[in-house]
Amino acid sequence: MNDDCLFCTLYRDGDHVAAGDGFVAIRDINPQAPVHLLVIPEHHIDSLREIAEFSADENKRMLEFIAEVAAREKLTDYRVEVNVGPGAGQTVFHLHWHIKGGWKP
Repeated sequence: MNDDCLFCTLYRDGDHVAAGDGFVAIRDINPQAPVHLLVIPEHHIDSLREIAEFSADENKRMLEFIAEVAAREKLTDYRVEVNVGPGAGQTVFHLHWHIKGGWKP
């Protein structure tokens, strides 16, 4: 955890939609879909470039947590996105995943 990191603070003190073993989900404050959640890991790394710092178990739990959160939100069709670097739209440098869904077919 990094005391100067917004997402580390939100991990500790945010309004969580869901919390699991090492991960939380919060609603995005600037939603780009009818349902737009952020999944934030407790383990602070800047971006997906450093994913090797996560254990195989953390990676597995992260994917399971994303699927659980989507199911809780009753999303059957959804998108999971990761922005890597400012050129891809990453504005907070704490690895996180976007779950976007809720569109009507």
